[in-house]
Amino acid sequence: MSNIFCAPGEQHDAKVNDLFAAIARRYDLLNDVQSFGLHRHWKRRVIELAAVQPGNRALDLCCGTGDLALALARRGAEVTGIDFSPAMLEIAEARRQWNFKSQISNLKFMPGDALQIPFPDASFDIVTVGYGLRNLSSWEKGLAEMHRVAKPGARLVALDFGKPANALWRGIYFAHLKCAVPLLGWIFCGNADAYAYILESLKQYPAQPAVAAKMRELKLVNVRVINFLGGAMAINCGEKPV
Repeated sequence: MSNIFCAPGEQHDAKVNDLFAAIARRYDLLNDVQSFGLHRHWKRRVIELAAVQPGNRALDLCCGTGDLALALARRGAEVTGIDFSPAMLEIAEARRQWNFKSQISNLKFMPGDALQIPFPDASFDIVTVGYGLRNLSSWEKGLAEMHRVAKPGARLVALDFGKPANALWRGIYFAHLKCAVPLLGWIFCGNADAYAYILESLKQYPAQPAVAAKMRELKLVNVRVINFLGGAMAINCGEKPV
């Protein structure tokens, strides 16, 4: 792996933390630029699939700057967002205060490890993760942790980059990630490697079919894959049986 933010084994988490520290201030802007604003639509779809009921307890893993957590809280859920990046959590908390103006009780952000979620079994009605599984040293363990903290009947929803099934489209998409996205990272963030990392991480990530298979292995029901842009982006969702 040639990317400075890619590292195997024990160095993986530290390198990913360095990456998000480097891009935190420009993260939201770059999301808009590189997706032409479409990430907002995909995240709204996550919230729809979460089927929030007022009073539901929701956990947003790898919460980043808080998009999904804020949206869940606006729907009336009691939300906890966790992330291992202090830089991202700082921005998420600033956004919470800006969006809600006053002290509120239904949304909090805290540091936490998605591979060792600091909550007991069967704690949440909703568990979401946006662009997080792919960055974990073990996405399978991350998904198993989501399952562990989910209550019976809970909805699990994961949004991430995908791998298009069509070989031609996959080649075009990967070329875009290799050339255009790092260029945007350099222009807007001064850091091409941080955005070249997307393709490097995606090469190691089995993407939506494997996530769906793992959900079924965990005995989730109503498992679905929702593809966008021909599979370039995808949502995996399922429910923990009652």
